[in-house]
Amino acid sequence: MTALTELIPLREALLLARANGIRSVTHCEKRIEYKSDDEMAAALAALEREIAVGQDRVRRVYITTSKGV
Repeated sequence: MTALTELIPLREALLLARANGIRSVTHCEKRIEYKSDDEMAAALAALEREIAVGQDRVRRVYITTSKGV
């Protein structure tokens, strides 16, 4: 799985490109070219799912103490 620190900027670049009608995205020296808006939408949905899974993995630990009384 790719780290959230890489997925979030890639999602932002893809959103910006899609909003501007551009079909290619360059991220981390890699160029990705999409054939259609549907392909971009599918890639964006996949990124959203990966980000959601990565955010779900963050756990919280609650510590409780007592004097044993």
